[in-house]
Amino acid sequence: MTTSHYIAGRWVEGQGSDCISVNDPALGLPFAELMAASVAQVDQAVAAARAALPAWKNVSASERAAVLRGFAEQLGERREALITLQMRNNGKPRHEAEIDLDDAIATFAYYAGLAEQLPGKNRDVPLAAPGFSARTRLEPVGVVGLIVPWNFPLVTSAWKLAPALAAGCTVVLKPSEVTPLIEQAYGQIADALGLPAGVLNIVNGKAETGAALSNHSGLDKLSFTGSNSVGSQVMRSASAQCRPVTLELGGKSAIVVFDDCAPDQAVEWIVAGISWNAGQMCSATSRLLVQDGIADVLLPRLQAALDNLRVGNPLTEEVDMGPLTSQAQWLKVASYFATAREEGLQCLAGGQVLEREGWFVSPTLYADVPKESRLWTEEIFGPVLCARRFATEAEAVAEANDSRFGLVATVCSADLERAERVADALEVGHVWINSVQAVFVETSWGGTKGSGIGRELGPWGLSAYQSVKHVTRCLG
Repeated sequence: MTTSHYIAGRWVEGQGSDCISVNDPALGLPFAELMAASVAQVDQAVAAARAALPAWKNVSASERAAVLRGFAEQLGERREALITLQMRNNGKPRHEAEIDLDDAIATFAYYAGLAEQLPGKNRDVPLAAPGFSARTRLEPVGVVGLIVPWNFPLVTSAWKLAPALAAGCTVVLKPSEVTPLIEQAYGQIADALGLPAGVLNIVNGKAETGAALSNHSGLDKLSFTGSNSVGSQVMRSASAQCRPVTLELGGKSAIVVFDDCAPDQAVEWIVAGISWNAGQMCSATSRLLVQDGIADVLLPRLQAALDNLRVGNPLTEEVDMGPLTSQAQWLKVASYFATAREEGLQCLAGGQVLEREGWFVSPTLYADVPKESRLWTEEIFGPVLCARRFATEAEAVAEANDSRFGLVATVCSADLERAERVADALEVGHVWINSVQAVFVETSWGGTKGSGIGRELGPWGLSAYQSVKHVTRCLG
């Protein structure tokens, strides 16, 4: 991985003004540097994708499926190198890095299967009116820009890249500048598979590169996963071009624990929802709503479980949680610890950065957090859990829905009828009942309110890259 960008089937050095430093967050030290793409190179990537589109969109669905299966197989062949890179650049524990890779492989395999099931280009549409015939065509939306975040590199890009290629789109992918290396595997795989030049292009860079891509007039669609602040800028760019956009943004999700739930089992689900990837998840269930009847039993056990999590360098230690991925995120989480002290919040566990090399913080639990607290309302993106008590089911639903976000939620209850009823009442895109956050490629991903626009995964992920055309003919 000595070159930075994959454009028109060739690896090229960056010509931009930004130097990207790639860090090991467990050490707080850089281990690689890349030069960002210039605006001219973004233009070249979009032009390459535009030139490749006519041929690629007319490739048969079975041929595209074979390419996607090739991506899945090639990811598997690079398994150990990619797992190690996830651990080194993201700070993920090995078991999390393994799941990330398996997720990416499963995504390409799934969309290969969907591609094979695509109907022919034309489907007759019955009409009530005589004298006319009609047919429907599902066509690729065109050239798409994909901008992906640093918390789940390889995975989020697979969620976008696989359905885009399955639909017949050509792609310009911009990874995060925090984790720019692992997506280069997709360019290497494209080379190995003989993917036509320009079908997949990869440009790395910081804000300048992202803006050049999101503002580019040569795109037909933009798909972005990241923060709400950047997402709003992406949406403004899309509106100026009047083109479709998919946005997967932030969350401040609730986990609701009723008093009929086994406390130890609830603790397992709660800890997983806030400590996975060191809490750096848009889906982190960082608002704990616990019913009065179980709170006094549950909270001490939860405190002990968080205190007992093994935090350390995943490359040298057996750990449950690694560091935060960037120094910027480490400083942000530290600022929320300071805010909690200023607000006088009751800290049951953690609440501090760890005094060791690297960007580590302690898994944290605050109890009886006021609804007005910044820690209750704002997305922190770290292992910081805020708890409040509730009395009734209606109160739990109202509190869970009282957020500008609406990505996910978890419901924990032995009364499955109630759990299903609460799941239906929650204003979110995905609900887990009595489970960790298991995400399956067959299900949809996306949220309501400020958590974004559109859906990824499942058949909805494929349709996001398809355009519907109707042809009506007079028979007279």
